[in-house]
Amino acid sequence: EVQLQASGGGLVQAGGSLRLSCAASGFTFEDYVIGWFRQGPGKEREGVSSIRIRDGSTYHVDSMKGRVTISSDRAKNSVYLQMGPLKPEDTAIYFCAAARSIPGYDGTYLYPWEYDDWGPGTQVTVSS
Repeated sequence: EVQLQASGGGLVQAGGSLRLSCAASGFTFEDYVIGWFRQGPGKEREGVSSIRIRDGSTYHVDSMKGRVTISSDRAKNSVYLQMGPLKPEDTAIYFCAAARSIPGYDGTYLYPWEYDDWGPGTQVTVSS
């Protein structure tokens, strides 16, 4: 059974940084893509970053480029999202999701429909 647990959210002032963690279990980590998504108040869920575990290739949404780094630790079956400087509009619930990596598929894995499994989110609040 695929299990994902996001953590590391909290309250931070604008300009600050946060590091989110996604702990994964129940599947062969190297065969998957892990994505980070967020859903702000009254907004649709949007992709933030994704990483293909096997080759380390990454994708980021344009609004976060230069402010986000995604990385993985195979020994810990974990993915991290380092964010900063944060803006009030980054306030949202952040989720991590898992999708089996498909050979030959060159998508960015920044769309919710590309994922099969989701974990509960972690709240990030950025004050102005």
